[in-house]
Amino acid sequence: MSNPKQNKADKIVTRITSVLSIIILAGLGFWGIRVWLNAKAYEETNDAQVEEYINPIAVKVSGYIQEIRFEENQDVQRGDTLLIIDNSEYLSQQEEASASLQNAKAQLNVLESGIHTQEKTATVTVAQIEAAKAKLWKAQQEFDRYKKLLASEAVTQQQFENISTALDVAKADYQATQDAYTASLAKVTDIAMQKQAASSEIKRKEAVLHLHNIQVGYTVITAPYTGKMGRRTVQEGQLVSAGQTIGFIVNHEAGKWVVANFKETQVRNMYVGEESDIELDAYPGKIFKGKIESLSGATGSKFSLLPPDNATGNFVKIAQRIPVRIRLMPATDSLQGVTAGMSATVIIKKQKA
Repeated sequence: MSNPKQNKADKIVTRITSVLSIIILAGLGFWGIRVWLNAKAYEETNDAQVEEYINPIAVKVSGYIQEIRFEENQDVQRGDTLLIIDNSEYLSQQEEASASLQNAKAQLNVLESGIHTQEKTATVTVAQIEAAKAKLWKAQQEFDRYKKLLASEAVTQQQFENISTALDVAKADYQATQDAYTASLAKVTDIAMQKQAASSEIKRKEAVLHLHNIQVGYTVITAPYTGKMGRRTVQEGQLVSAGQTIGFIVNHEAGKWVVANFKETQVRNMYVGEESDIELDAYPGKIFKGKIESLSGATGSKFSLLPPDNATGNFVKIAQRIPVRIRLMPATDSLQGVTAGMSATVIIKKQKA
């Protein structure tokens, strides 16, 4: 015979179990409907990461590191000095180039002075030519007159020869002044050509000095933009070569974005400028806002080192993923704790086709 109290307890347990089962089933049904509705209304992927520009910083000249002014994970501002290379050798080359340039300029000044002197000499020679020409004309007149007088025996042969000699001297003087003028002009032309060559040499040496000035400037490496330093690869006293990487910097000026890899079946109705919700694993429960900045022109696999070739071997169809670049908004203090490489989940509301 059954115990009435036990039967009553069993009924109560059965009733409670039934109610709980109904509640659980209702909850599961509600959750399933909600998931189904969300799947119909939103596109979602957890194949996403935060990205920033991370660039290497390289030296442009070789030398020994004199001083390092940054540490790993240090915030820096655009223009901050990061590293100094011993510049004594480059300063010596700069001073040598500067002295060589000054010497070339001094030589140019000498040539310009020489041209000025030769031009003055040519001017004086022109006056001498006119004087010699006048003397020659007078000597020619005397010669012609004495020639007639000699024919009439009004003068002696000796007197005529003296006049003839004076004419020859006048002709020689006139020719000499002309030759001197021609030589002066030739000298001016020669110096002008030397001046042109000297001017070209000055330009060359100015370029050499400019190059050395640049090289001296390259011994001081500064931050190319505001950001945060990453891994450092050098130590003080180390010899570095031109092009060698000294560290890495995360560019904060360019902002932050998320690259979300959606399945090819999810991106059909996505468009640039569309808003999205972003959840980061590092900040559970916090929603970040973003806007689609661009959609990749090809699937992610096409950018891999060895893209798949479905024309060979056995074909297995795999859903391809399209990288979608989403700009995190706003690019302000709310994103200070967000760093490149963080995993993210991106949710985008579906748009009607």
